[in-house]
Amino acid sequence: MTEIVRGLKNALAYTRLYRDQAFVVKLGGDILADARALDTIAGQLALLESLSIRLVVVHGGGPQATSLATKLGLESRMVAGRRITTPEILEVAKMVYGGTLNVNVTSALHRHGLRPVGLTGIDGGLIAARKRPPVDVRLDGGRIERVDFGEVGDLESVDTSLLSVLLGQRYVPVVASLAGDPQGSALNVNADTVAEAIASALGAKKLIFLTGVAGLLRDVDDPGSLVPFADVEDLEPLLASSAISGGMRPKVEACVRAVKAGVRRTHIVDGRQADALLVELFTGGGCGTMIVDRKEMTDYREHELS
Repeated sequence: MTEIVRGLKNALAYTRLYRDQAFVVKLGGDILADARALDTIAGQLALLESLSIRLVVVHGGGPQATSLATKLGLESRMVAGRRITTPEILEVAKMVYGGTLNVNVTSALHRHGLRPVGLTGIDGGLIAARKRPPVDVRLDGGRIERVDFGEVGDLESVDTSLLSVLLGQRYVPVVASLAGDPQGSALNVNADTVAEAIASALGAKKLIFLTGVAGLLRDVDDPGSLVPFADVEDLEPLLASSAISGGMRPKVEACVRAVKAGVRRTHIVDGRQADALLVELFTGGGCGTMIVDRKEMTDYREHELS
């Protein structure tokens, strides 16, 4: 009974702190590929919405795009956790991100009583981007390579006007990671970057990445090496040395940028675990990695409120 009462008290403090505040939740491809996991996450998001938390959901769908590209006989290549997007792969991304997956996510949220609205970054001029020129990229081994990412956009700005209207009416925007350039062309934009930019532009209190891994690991081969808390000052040298690599790198980079832009707390969580989102948010220990600035880390440890 004591645990139940403690949980209720924590929940009350939490709802007072975050009532009418925005959370941006990014769904990874592993979640989107698992219908049961997606449904479970949708139920947890419905609970958060019932606590008067405003939600924006962002998704990409890299594994699904790769799968369809393979079926179509197209080669997919990733460099430093980011996709090279040929014109043919861009067409795949449009079909997968803006079509099938967006509908799947909105359907799951609707099933749990939410009012989702499916969008891409092109809708309402939400995300403005420009085609990325060839750039030097630090590979996982530390070597620098000049890479042409193709039909990939570097995000320039976020216009939150449409999101604000939807959130004000208690709709849940579901944003697929496609953006428009000044000429009206669609571009593929990294979904982690989109989530971070939206969270920063909205002044969101939390940015949450729901993935297929437990969080940031000291040893990628050891799930028990989870880093539960980290501050940006500790992470920056690890990013500079390529100690954080692969698909985790864009997520950690996005968390660092978001924290520097004023997002209070960022999280990387394995969304396939039972009630992972609620455990991470409502319990002191959580179940993933929380990335904050040093002052927020001190405040958290003093108050033990996630």
